[in-house]
Amino acid sequence: MRIPLLAPVVALLLIVPACGGGGGGGGDPLDPVFSVPLLSKPFASAVFSGDVIDNPLFPLIPGTRTIFEGDTADGREQVVVEVTYQTKVILGVTCVVVHDQVFLDGSMIEDTFDWFAQSDAGDVWYFGEDSKEILNGVVQNTNGSFEAGVNGASAGIIMLAAPAVGQAYAQEDAPGIAEDRAHVEGLLDIVTVPLATYNGCLHTRDFTPLEPDHIEDKYYATGVGNILTISPDGDRIELIAIEMF
Repeated sequence: MRIPLLAPVVALLLIVPACGGGGGGGGDPLDPVFSVPLLSKPFASAVFSGDVIDNPLFPLIPGTRTIFEGDTADGREQVVVEVTYQTKVILGVTCVVVHDQVFLDGSMIEDTFDWFAQSDAGDVWYFGEDSKEILNGVVQNTNGSFEAGVNGASAGIIMLAAPAVGQAYAQEDAPGIAEDRAHVEGLLDIVTVPLATYNGCLHTRDFTPLEPDHIEDKYYATGVGNILTISPDGDRIELIAIEMF
């Protein structure tokens, strides 16, 4: 999953005066995150009692639209993420459906539905995605699509209830298809994006054994969620707006 996700307008109350910028960058296949053991949190032992996702670092409030933009080597990229009012039951768990679309110079290049649920412990689990890559209005492939419980795929954790520096965890667990991992780099970063400056941000370094050269840095603000993604070549996809629909 490469799309930033986040949330509610109340998060604007957490904005602080501008006093710094986001750091970070990519890495290489020898980046030490690859050697960190993954935190073990078996899905089988997780308990899910409802469909509310209010983890402070990854809140998904239905009716929220968030917009990201940034310049890349291929052109101007825009990501539009909508937390829908829809749910989907996977492995007996009611998941919130999130719709995200990626545009390059105004043309859609990706169209994805993601499925999330929060355990009673506060971890946000990722149950898969229905993703389409698009060129000139035509679907080219559905690479990366998976559903927990189907063809050996399992649910992963997209956000821990209480992340700690040095932890690593599996966000996706579909062998050979989607194997995104995250390593916690920091908890107190100050990050400036077009919408605002946020302090006390979570910084993760995301990587996958399927593409060892693709290591991203992501930043999450309390009450908002993801606000910035930095690609291996330094491209910044930044939060520019939070809306309700």
